[in-house]
Amino acid sequence: MLKKYLLLLSVFLFPALVTMAQHDKYVQAQLFYAKFYSPADGPFLETYLSVVGNTVNYQPLPEGGFQGKIEVTMIFTKDSAVVNYDKYELLSPVVKDTSGIDFNFLDQQRFSLPNGVFDFQITINDPGSNMSPYATTQTIEINFPPDKVSVSGIQLVESYEATTTENILSKSGYDLVPYVYNFLPDKVNTLTFYSEIYNASGQFGEKEPFLINYFLESYETGKKLNKFARFKRESAKTVNILFANFDITHLASGNYNLVVEVRNRENEVIAENRLFFQRSNPDVAIDFADYAAASTHNSFVSRITSKDTLRQYIDYLIPVATDVELKFITHQIQKGDADLPMMQSFFFNFWLDRNEGDPEYAWRKYLSAVELVNEQFGAPGTKGQRGYRTDMGRIFLKYGPPNTISDQPFAASTSGMTINDGGEKGYDAGSVPYQIWHYYTIDNQRNRKFVFANIHIALNNYKLIHSNMPGEISNENWQAELHNRFQHGGSMPDGDKYGGKSGDLYNNPR
Repeated sequence: MLKKYLLLLSVFLFPALVTMAQHDKYVQAQLFYAKFYSPADGPFLETYLSVVGNTVNYQPLPEGGFQGKIEVTMIFTKDSAVVNYDKYELLSPVVKDTSGIDFNFLDQQRFSLPNGVFDFQITINDPGSNMSPYATTQTIEINFPPDKVSVSGIQLVESYEATTTENILSKSGYDLVPYVYNFLPDKVNTLTFYSEIYNASGQFGEKEPFLINYFLESYETGKKLNKFARFKRESAKTVNILFANFDITHLASGNYNLVVEVRNRENEVIAENRLFFQRSNPDVAIDFADYAAASTHNSFVSRITSKDTLRQYIDYLIPVATDVELKFITHQIQKGDADLPMMQSFFFNFWLDRNEGDPEYAWRKYLSAVELVNEQFGAPGTKGQRGYRTDMGRIFLKYGPPNTISDQPFAASTSGMTINDGGEKGYDAGSVPYQIWHYYTIDNQRNRKFVFANIHIALNNYKLIHSNMPGEISNENWQAELHNRFQHGGSMPDGDKYGGKSGDLYNNPR
């Protein structure tokens, strides 16, 4: 295995986005990874683990000071067979006083992996704590075809400097300190990233010209943001490098993809890759007058002449609207006094962005889905919540119907059964009603899951309590929410275990 590298890293802390946090009594850490290829050694996965320093237990050292230690295990399996693994101890910097720890420490690893689909499990344990180890598993796919152009993973970069001595951070003459979060707050005004293009010379010919386009696009609509679009002309090599950045000072809050694409002389897209990220930038002003610019004359929207009807139609858009569109809906439609022409223009622009060729078809298709979720997920009665406003309705409208649904009704129990390591597999303590939705793929995301719970056991009142989909709520202790009202002295489920029936249904959707 390649050597380890420990680095103090000043980063912004976002507990709501931390993927390995249980409570403040658990180690908090963020895992990020990117896929690369070496012409000499083949594909490899690079992992970046950032540990929140003040969540680790520090022990006194004989020579003075204090140091934290966590045990990390990373295992890659395919069809239950171990393909690669490593187990090591990660040490924090030595501190004189544990009361004012305000840093993170970073670990970076590289794992050789062949092309294929793997289960990647990481386990983190703080031996200075009495808490159970934390483990989580993700499905990853490695695919670098030998006879085609491909694009590596996209690595976000916190900082960089010229390499003086080759080390695990080194790439193409620079030491790249990774930015380990997919959330960019308003304090971050530069988006720096690194990516590689493989086998361009094999497909285009040695030193033949080709184009690398890189840009930001709306995650919801896929629309390119022309203000954040650049290109780079390259001569084909075995490995071509893209090391670039965007000034995002004026990038509005929202969900985005960073896109890298390779085009040939005919301007055809040959290969591409995307990286999802979220931006928070509340001070960027939005010019709502832009929505009044498009003409709706003779369009399908011109036939919607009732302001109340159009207001309802626009409200239907909330589950799939971008952050900027949501602000318009909130400030100009719901709270403001937008006139009918502005509402028509906004509605037309909304669907034109999503289907330039046939915006009316896109709207009619979406309206059918809204009617379906209103029927399936809405609360009964005239005062009940309509389906498109529910969590289930929002997820259905945003991502489409799931491939599988595990529907578990109310299960009363006073046994206080342990559902971590005790009891038989497939048995739970009592639980509130819950559903687990499973999607084989969402865009380029594999094996995405959503857990809904009817916490108050009310008719059609399911709330999303956990998902492994970027941009959605992530709560690794979701099982506790299913079972906590039934525990009477029994052991609560550690979120890392995913034991019992609920864990089995989550880990093995069916």
